[in-house]
Amino acid sequence: MATDSHGMGGRDPQATPGSFGAGEPARPFEGQHHARGYEGALDAPLKGRQMVVNLGPSHPAMHGVTRAVVALEGETIVEMKLDIGFLHRGFEKSCENVTWGQCFPYTDRLNYVSSILNNVGFALVVEKLCKMEVPLRARYLRVLTGELHRICDHLTLVAAMGLELGAMTVFLYGIEARDLIWDRLTEICGARLTSNYVRVGGVSRDCPDDWPAKVEQTLARVAELRETIDKLLTRNRIFMDRTRGTGVISREDALDFGFTGPCLRASGEPYDIRKAAPYLVYDQLDFDVPVGKNGDNFDRYLMRMEEMRQSDRIVRQCLRQMEPGDIVVQDFRYVLPPKPQVYGTIEGLMAHFKLVMEGIKVPAGEAYSYTEAANGELGFYAVSDGGGRAYKLGLRAPGWPMVAALPHMTKGALLADLVPTYDSINMIGGEVEQ
Repeated sequence: MATDSHGMGGRDPQATPGSFGAGEPARPFEGQHHARGYEGALDAPLKGRQMVVNLGPSHPAMHGVTRAVVALEGETIVEMKLDIGFLHRGFEKSCENVTWGQCFPYTDRLNYVSSILNNVGFALVVEKLCKMEVPLRARYLRVLTGELHRICDHLTLVAAMGLELGAMTVFLYGIEARDLIWDRLTEICGARLTSNYVRVGGVSRDCPDDWPAKVEQTLARVAELRETIDKLLTRNRIFMDRTRGTGVISREDALDFGFTGPCLRASGEPYDIRKAAPYLVYDQLDFDVPVGKNGDNFDRYLMRMEEMRQSDRIVRQCLRQMEPGDIVVQDFRYVLPPKPQVYGTIEGLMAHFKLVMEGIKVPAGEAYSYTEAANGELGFYAVSDGGGRAYKLGLRAPGWPMVAALPHMTKGALLADLVPTYDSINMIGGEVEQ
């Protein structure tokens, strides 16, 4: 049983020996602000009463349909309770009632700004159960398109963060850059947002012949816009005052809450799954993992800016290293046969029929696969009974630990600090409220 620490959980002294925190006494969480008292000689010690304010479920300070019930003393947040249960996605149960292949459109809508990264995470857990080796070109295409979507995700965060702190121009530059990348993704998968690009065993389409050159031209323009945003925000006095020292969470607290991704790295923990447990072709690519030290909103913004530069490097390397080849495994137990075989042979017709009507027969067993999505570790846990659909599917959404920590990150802070803090943790309702 966990030892309680001021009602916020704690470490378990009975945990597995050797695990993090095992045998240690519970400690209070750090990184919280504390309300200032009326200490100045000229401050008037005015008496007031606590006020409870509902922010949301549709409010400019909230994202999506989240509701925050905030107790205020003046402008200081005394306590906050979050209510995320307004989306009703039912992701896991929906996936358990369709075939394995039909799950991909549902994964698109987890973090819908970087849907290909979700596609990849789900495909890897199914391929792990099938013990399947995906062709090299398909792995490069997954990394390439996934990193493009990571740039889109970070651009959205930076643009929205600037907008909500008064920098309207930054939003226009960010959205222009994102739209250019979405145009390239439309050319390869036919959709701007919900891509549905990855398949079990590979990807749905190869890239057009002139696509690599257009991607490089797009990256050049995106880099110009990104550096313009950098000049507008990174040394902007208003932006710095609103983000530096606000929404602070220490490395220890971030680990306790289960942070991963840019928010964890902003607190000083250099954990990136692409380096710690490389998958696809990340072990063949050269890129750096930026790490912050203050764990505040400003560091979380800087993480996104630098990660966009690193994703740019990764995409360019993929374009240079990618060789012609298959984009999907040639095994009709898992992928649809080409149309000439479906229309011309009984074997092709039967394979097509069984895959569409019954789904892929995934060997019985259980597996967990984890990838580095835009917000952190995206994990899929799947149990198969040998049938055409998942017996059980579990999801580790990367955004949930950061949302759970939000009341502690803003306790004692000004109400205005809630806006950049909520921006910088990048809460996505589609993955948090499953």
